[in-house]
Amino acid sequence: MSNIPTKVLLVDDHPLVLEGIRAIIETYAHIDVVGAASSVNQAMEISNKTGPDVILMDINMGGTNGLDAIELFKERSPNIRIIMLSMHDDREYISTSVMCGASGYVLKDVSTDEIISAIQTVAAGGTYFSSGVSDALMSKEKSLEQASPLTTREQSVLVLVAEGKSSKDVGELLDISTRTVETHRKNIKKKLSISTTAGLTRYAIENGLIS
Repeated sequence: MSNIPTKVLLVDDHPLVLEGIRAIIETYAHIDVVGAASSVNQAMEISNKTGPDVILMDINMGGTNGLDAIELFKERSPNIRIIMLSMHDDREYISTSVMCGASGYVLKDVSTDEIISAIQTVAAGGTYFSSGVSDALMSKEKSLEQASPLTTREQSVLVLVAEGKSSKDVGELLDISTRTVETHRKNIKKKLSISTTAGLTRYAIENGLIS
């Protein structure tokens, strides 16, 4: 292990939670808390100045929520690693976090040691999900295997969109109108609860639709 401490930025709009986590993490010599932010905008400013390795971020915040923030951080700093902190082991939250680009998902009631393990694992390039979360993800994967929520035509559209084709290109390739393609795109996003093209691409890769 290198002697350079891992730089961590904390983001949570509950001051008590923020200070509590900060106080605990700061007792570990190999972790350097470079900032604690109570909003995504504040976190962006601190991140730009300090260049953290890992962001530990609450999933439910006022203003810009944690899920939207993942993509904002990733756009600016692709190498930044993000761990979501949440009170919910809800499958949709977890899978959406992963699709948006989070490297970890930790429940707020886990032990300090587990939070530290998550930071170390993610900083080293791995992924970390606390035990309750892993169980929820496994059952999510099983249900995905049993039935894709998309029709065959929607899957065809998704693959082409994920490969970077425009709606016009997709229409020409599938011999359907651009308007029909747009309707399919809207339905796909709704069914998968994904709002961005980047998110759709990630979904297609993770579910083996494209390599």
